[in-house]
Amino acid sequence: MGKQLIIAVSREFGSGGHEIADILAKKFNIPIYDNNLLTEIANSKNLDVDTLEKYDEKPKNIFPSRSVRGYSNSLSEVLAQMQFDYIRELANKGESFVIVGRCAETVLKNHPALVSIFVLADKESKITRVSKHNDISRSEAESLINMQNKKRKTYHNRYCEDKWGDSRAYDLCINSSRLGFDETVNELEDYINRRRKMFK
Repeated sequence: MGKQLIIAVSREFGSGGHEIADILAKKFNIPIYDNNLLTEIANSKNLDVDTLEKYDEKPKNIFPSRSVRGYSNSLSEVLAQMQFDYIRELANKGESFVIVGRCAETVLKNHPALVSIFVLADKESKITRVSKHNDISRSEAESLINMQNKKRKTYHNRYCEDKWGDSRAYDLCINSSRLGFDETVNELEDYINRRRKMFK
């Protein structure tokens, strides 16, 4: 078995970050966790996954407080803490995986097998990608990008000391518009391989 590898991918909406994460998971032959993390948590704690999805990556204080399986706070914060705990459990068991979002670069900040990445893109590239993918106008795409990035920023900054998108919080920040999608993936793969050689 090779060295443990954890790739944490944070991304701007429309940057192609999730697709990049998918490709990296396939290249390194390791599982990827994103929304499917909710299914894993629901199964392990006997909870309804549809209910969890309503509160996934939502800021605190939007929803009423209650107690769930020993966690007590707003439902959005309950779910956040469940996800953080589950990510730590996976890492501590020695598993290799790609994790998209979920403040993973902070949750696993000092883990020796972590490589954290932030994917961004030029405004026009994001608008074009989102407009085409969702079959909406460019103005609608821009509004959706702004809304989704605001949600991600608010969620991240609620739970993390480092600010969302601040380059100091990640091992590598990369603009997917500069080299193009394929070359961006190649650069990340090369960087991760070089980093992995340095793991103890």
